[in-house]
Amino acid sequence: MKNNRYTLRALSQLLSYPDAAQRAQLPQLMPVLKEEDALSAARQAELQTLVTHLQRLDSLDAESRYVETFDRGRATCLHLFEHVHGDSRDRGPAMIDLTKTYEQSGLFLSPDELPDHLCVVLEFASTQPPEVAKSFLGEMAHILNAIFSALLKRESPYAVVLAAVLELAGHKAQAVQIVADEPLDESWSEPEAFDGCSTRGQARPGEAQPVHIVRKTSTQTRGVAA
Repeated sequence: MKNNRYTLRALSQLLSYPDAAQRAQLPQLMPVLKEEDALSAARQAELQTLVTHLQRLDSLDAESRYVETFDRGRATCLHLFEHVHGDSRDRGPAMIDLTKTYEQSGLFLSPDELPDHLCVVLEFASTQPPEVAKSFLGEMAHILNAIFSALLKRESPYAVVLAAVLELAGHKAQAVQIVADEPLDESWSEPEAFDGCSTRGQARPGEAQPVHIVRKTSTQTRGVAA
């Protein structure tokens, strides 16, 4: 299986906030992708189009478009547990589990980094053998496809990056039905008094409990960190 270490890191960079440092690295990304050749030629061509598009934007425009794309609504949020647990109490333990998985592989996050952000997930995957990285990303293919679909619906050029991640995970990027975003005011509203804790992302009685994207048992965790 082809090595995908630098490809995963390049995709992480493409999904990062387009500040001056990120934009300065854009010219270096395509040579890395072409040299490693972990993605199909068609996907590389799509990513080249995205890089060219981002380079043509001025800084303020690039930053405002990024915020509008990824920080305005849940459907395109790059924090993966937002799609699994929402605001439920299950999100905290899931964050801890994922952080432990990273630390067992020698990856320690800075205080301002959250473990479920896709950029961080891709950075971790880049430290793993190709087969392990493929399996790890494959566990979250349903979430990646949902984000891809939401980006496609918005006609966002960033959709090609999610398609590339899915390709590395051994899955085909395909549009799926997505739930319409709630208005921001509603999504951040407090529950009514005496209405109990938020149940967003939690299963109701009789429904299946949402699945963590990280492996739960010690044997499985060691498999990820191998």
